[in-house]
Amino acid sequence: MARKTKESPAAATRIHDQTLIRGNGGELHQLAEGDTPVLTTAQGGPVSDDQNTLKVGARGPSLIEDFHFREKIFHFDHERIPERVVHARGYGAHGYFETYESLAAYTRADLFQRAGEKTPAFVRFSTVAGSKGSFDLARDVRGFAVKIYTREGNWDLVGNNIPVFFIQDAIKFPDVIHSVKPEPDRAFPQAQSAHDNFWDFISLTPESMHMIMWVMSDRAIPRSYRFMEGFGVHTFRFLNAEDESTFVKFIWKPKLGLQSVLWNEAVKINGADPDFHRRDLWQAIQSGNFPEWELNVQLFDQAFADSFDFDVLDPTKLIPEEILKPIPVGRLVLDRMPDNFFAETEQVAFMTQNVPPGIDFSNDPLLQGRNFSYLDTQLKRLGSPNFTHIPINAPKCPFAHFQQDGHMAMRNPVGRTNYQPNSRGEGPREDPVRGFRSFREEVAAPKMRLRPESFADHYSQARQFYNSQTGPEQKHIAMALTFELSKVEEPVIRERMVAHLLNVDEALGAAVADKLGMEKLPKPADAAVPPRDDLPASPALSIIENGPASFAGRKLGVLVSNGCDGDVLTALQAAFAKEKAIVELIAPKVGGVETKDGTKIPAHHMIDGGPSVLFDAVALVLSEEGADRLLREATARDFVADAFAHCKFIGFTPAAAPLLAKAGIAPDADEGLTVLEGSASVSAFVEQCRKLRLWAREASVKL
Repeated sequence: MARKTKESPAAATRIHDQTLIRGNGGELHQLAEGDTPVLTTAQGGPVSDDQNTLKVGARGPSLIEDFHFREKIFHFDHERIPERVVHARGYGAHGYFETYESLAAYTRADLFQRAGEKTPAFVRFSTVAGSKGSFDLARDVRGFAVKIYTREGNWDLVGNNIPVFFIQDAIKFPDVIHSVKPEPDRAFPQAQSAHDNFWDFISLTPESMHMIMWVMSDRAIPRSYRFMEGFGVHTFRFLNAEDESTFVKFIWKPKLGLQSVLWNEAVKINGADPDFHRRDLWQAIQSGNFPEWELNVQLFDQAFADSFDFDVLDPTKLIPEEILKPIPVGRLVLDRMPDNFFAETEQVAFMTQNVPPGIDFSNDPLLQGRNFSYLDTQLKRLGSPNFTHIPINAPKCPFAHFQQDGHMAMRNPVGRTNYQPNSRGEGPREDPVRGFRSFREEVAAPKMRLRPESFADHYSQARQFYNSQTGPEQKHIAMALTFELSKVEEPVIRERMVAHLLNVDEALGAAVADKLGMEKLPKPADAAVPPRDDLPASPALSIIENGPASFAGRKLGVLVSNGCDGDVLTALQAAFAKEKAIVELIAPKVGGVETKDGTKIPAHHMIDGGPSVLFDAVALVLSEEGADRLLREATARDFVADAFAHCKFIGFTPAAAPLLAKAGIAPDADEGLTVLEGSASVSAFVEQCRKLRLWAREASVKL
């Protein structure tokens, strides 16, 4: 039992004793020795279960009467003003969605009825943890939110570039985000998960292990929005005209293939250009190189759901593409930037509950919580229930309702009657045929706070993901875990994390423990369900295995000097333009250079502001005199050394060899270096660049 004790307010601020807790009235209560404070609601009511929302049975829908969840998510949604609590740093673009073929057999959603029809769309990409002013290349999940303005209302597919999530139940969302945000007593680190609070939470939340593998992989540091996948994360339903249900998972696949950067690159890019992803999307669209993704669906019935190894309602699990092949059903093209960033990208409001008739929800408890939460978020951010009056959020189809008044109302019902039913026959009426209908799922079970047993395997898919990575990708995961955990000050947290990693892969856990200087390995963490080792590798989970077949959409950086060979430069520009790639010139001065035949060429960057980390491959087109001058420039040496260390392909004219030597690189160090002499060598260089990286080099380079 707690008893009151008197203490002056000034003295109370100096107390750092966990046996004292403060009541809502400011009074202090002392706990008996060994007691732990009881978790309560803001009204003081003791909480029996803070891990699970109240549901109908273990796998049924969540209940609106769950006042503890409502209060918790309500408070969380209103913690920040005016930027988003999560996904604060974002960038968006307009475009359209084009349907390939009719999906009427599966869904009555209007946008999937007519082949070739184009529907307006708006997409917002984002990071999760950082503030609006943070940098683009934080190690983080990327939001991939799509608003499609269909003929029957807006459809918001509010997803990420990772198909699973940290938690299984929405009641834990405030906790995971609190843990990854800057620590509240010191307000840092910003946009980073490498600190005690995050890893303390993760080490106590085994369900996060699958997501941790993704976030510690190169998926969390994408090269560009244009080169990353998007996922709806949850299991949804398609409903056809006969209300027959088909489960569906949504996947966006980039036409340009997958690509990420190395962590060492990300750190340097954030210093050289913290707006790297924003600038990339802007430049691509402004130059007419419109980014494009295909929407793929995984369709399955109840029989498949019942036979699958894992619960399809568990948001920490995925269905491997080798088991259920994704079907392309349409394409998304982004072809126009917003006229005003704030009016559109900042004020756009995405909500998972925005679905047209023919798309419905599953009982995924994380999805159920998101459906409930998002209205609060929009009210807090945009200041009014009338946020749908803002043009970016307004539907582009006819609409009619009786909602009126409120702050910033731009339109109200016209006439005398603003209610329904009414005897005048005025105003809109419901339409049982065209209107949204939920799947008639029979649910009968006791009300309870319980995690279903089918959600209990937290390691098997994490192991499958790790085993699906190529050698370089596995190495990067180990390096990321080592870096992150090296920033954790409390040894017990590091030990708990290694114990979890041993359940994912023994060699991975041992390697991380060794790098952290742990003298002995802990025993593997207790697993509610023993991890399986019979799940086959899924090549679809690897970035390297799903890279591009060309250098299209990528960027070549060419370091030039006065007196350089204009013919080689022209050949490079022509060859990479044919490849649909961008060529940018870097020179000692941004004013440019003069080639050996006297032609003046402006540069895009000066050497101090155009490091090689900004490019996917580099070329050195230098004269002997120009190379000699650049030997005295530390930034020129770094330009070459970083490109080599980051496993990029390098082309160079013979006069540039001394600069390679200055960076400690032999001209014939490996197959990734090409001497540029004539058109044949330029063609060979383009062919090499299509591979993006020479991963074989990585083993010999110590960053």
